[in-house]
This record gives sequence, structure tokens and C-alpha cells, in this order.
Amino acid sequence: MRMSDFVARDAIIADLAATNKEGVIREMVESLRAAGQFRGADLEDIIRAILKREFLGSTGIGRGVAIPHTKHNSVERLIGTVAISRKGIAFDSLDGEPVHVFVLLISPQDRPGDHLRALENVSRSLRDDKFVAALRSASTREEIIALLDKAEH
Repeated sequence: MRMSDFVARDAIIADLAATNKEGVIREMVESLRAAGQFRGADLEDIIRAILKREFLGSTGIGRGVAIPHTKHNSVERLIGTVAISRKGIAFDSLDGEPVHVFVLLISPQDRPGDHLRALENVSRSLRDDKFVAALRSASTREEIIALLDKAEH
């Protein structure tokens, strides 16, 4: 499973406005909504589910990267988006460092295999320091899309 299989390109955020964990999650979920990824879903319920997952343990995996995620009945298939923070955001990361690169995943409740494969794929991609540095320096949605496409070939 490649990132392009589930990242909603219209929802990619090249320069997050948010300054805290909840703000990042809200901005990313709203971006997915604006891109037409939720039909009649309760955005607050989705945000609560992601924050509940964060309460169990931060998805800030270190090296400036976080992969917030949840399973939710508002989606019929795995969806996600990518967001970049220029300044970095305190996200309770494992290494205590601010996060600059976020990949949000939301999958259906009944598809745990897809959820795990996506997490594995994203974490593998984000272990590549050059790829993460390139994402951090991308200034437009189009540049991020090109990097995602290039990383898969």
C-alpha cells in the first residue's frame, strides 16, 4: 500500500497555521472535510477519536515526525493527509522535539489490516531522513505531491 493510495491530495497542507496538538488535528480533519472526504460526518467526533488515541500515547514518533491516526465509522475506506509545520509544534514526541511533518490516517472500524499496512508504510517512508527533510522544505501542495509520488518509485 502506497501513500498515494490513501492521501487525499486536495487535503494536503503545505503550511499549517496551528500552534498546538489539538489545533493540528483540527486543521487536518477540516482539510479532509473541505476536500470532500467525509459525507455528513460529525467532525467533532472524529477529532475526539484522534485525541483519545493521542491520550493513550503520542503518535509523535521522533525526528520531527508524527502520525496521528484513528479508526472511525465516518469513512468507508482509508483516507489520510499530510501537513507541514514550518516552526514545529510541541506534540509530546518520543524524543521531546517539535514536530514538523504530520501524516494523519483515518480508517474504517472494520478494516484493521489496511490501517496497520498504512501505518507501516508511512513509518517506513518517514524513517528516510532525506525524504523528511525534503518534505520539510517543500513550500507548496504540488511539491509535497511530487515528493510522495517520487518516494514510491
